[in-house]
Amino acid sequence: MAIVLVSGSGGLIGSETCKRFHAEGLDIVGVDNDMRAYFFGSDASTAPTRASLEKSLPRYHHETLDIRDRPALESLLARLGPNLVAVVHTAAQPSHDWAAREPHTDFTVNAVGTLNLLEATRLHAPQAVFIFTSTNKVYGDTPNRLPLIEQERRWEIASDHPFFACGIDESMSIDQSKHSLFGASKVAADILVQEYGRYFGMKTACFRGGCLTGPAHAGAELHGFLSYLMKCTVTGKPYRVFGYQGKQVRDNIHSHDLVDAFWHFFQNPRSGEVYNLGGSRHSNCSMLEAIDLCQEISGRQLDWTYVEDNRIGDHIWWVSDVRRFQSHYPTWTYRYSLRGILEEIHAACTGC
Repeated sequence: MAIVLVSGSGGLIGSETCKRFHAEGLDIVGVDNDMRAYFFGSDASTAPTRASLEKSLPRYHHETLDIRDRPALESLLARLGPNLVAVVHTAAQPSHDWAAREPHTDFTVNAVGTLNLLEATRLHAPQAVFIFTSTNKVYGDTPNRLPLIEQERRWEIASDHPFFACGIDESMSIDQSKHSLFGASKVAADILVQEYGRYFGMKTACFRGGCLTGPAHAGAELHGFLSYLMKCTVTGKPYRVFGYQGKQVRDNIHSHDLVDAFWHFFQNPRSGEVYNLGGSRHSNCSMLEAIDLCQEISGRQLDWTYVEDNRIGDHIWWVSDVRRFQSHYPTWTYRYSLRGILEEIHAACTGC
């Protein structure tokens, strides 16, 4: 019996991971205590996703466990022991703004929770592959120092810059920048995952994602860019754009494509790896471009307003360079384009 533990199993990436690894013949232990409802309200609850996983996946077992509870986590890992072949850690507090409200909660979930899971894995299943869903926010606002040019509908990097063709690679420094408290807690977690790979020789990887999205995303104003944008467009709920004239650029990767990368890494793991993995030049857009596309796909007008103040630590332009990962796993490729992502999200919003 080969078991994969998925933390944050009720979330977007966690649930996609459960489905994919289950489909590959592995047993799944999902760990999720629905803190997303505490972070963002009942509309963002992961309870429906948990129910769906329990109903549809015969070899799925759920543990309502808080990753900050070290004794409970170590007890679980001790029970799973040598049967545990992978830990996919997706549980997190994911919002800049929310982190500033409760810094202790943010840090203990993101950083201490990650340490608890790493150490429990090292003690009880050191052979297991450890995959961590990090974030491009570990770079802080360093990307905002790039030579950016304001265009009619978006910001763009100067065409003579090395990052123009393929995006930002892993050589960018994470030091001496403003991260937001959320970014800082994810930096701590990211470095810990690297260190357990480099110091203890565990098979670990940090996937520094751009905007992770898909139809299963329970988008909220503070987290879930494309999902929440389409939800507002379809329902008529007002939407707010924060700063940069709405021209800030995000790259967007479908949960299927990210989890497919996880599967590739699991099959041929390495130690202490770091990968930027987002939509790259394949799938990126500004806020204004995303609004246009949501309106086109839905046939509805979005009720949106502009707020001059940008969010602290927010990126003006982010496009991931995914070539490092592709060099290690050359058979991995994208299935979803930006339009394909939004069409799926629209179908989920309208029940089609």
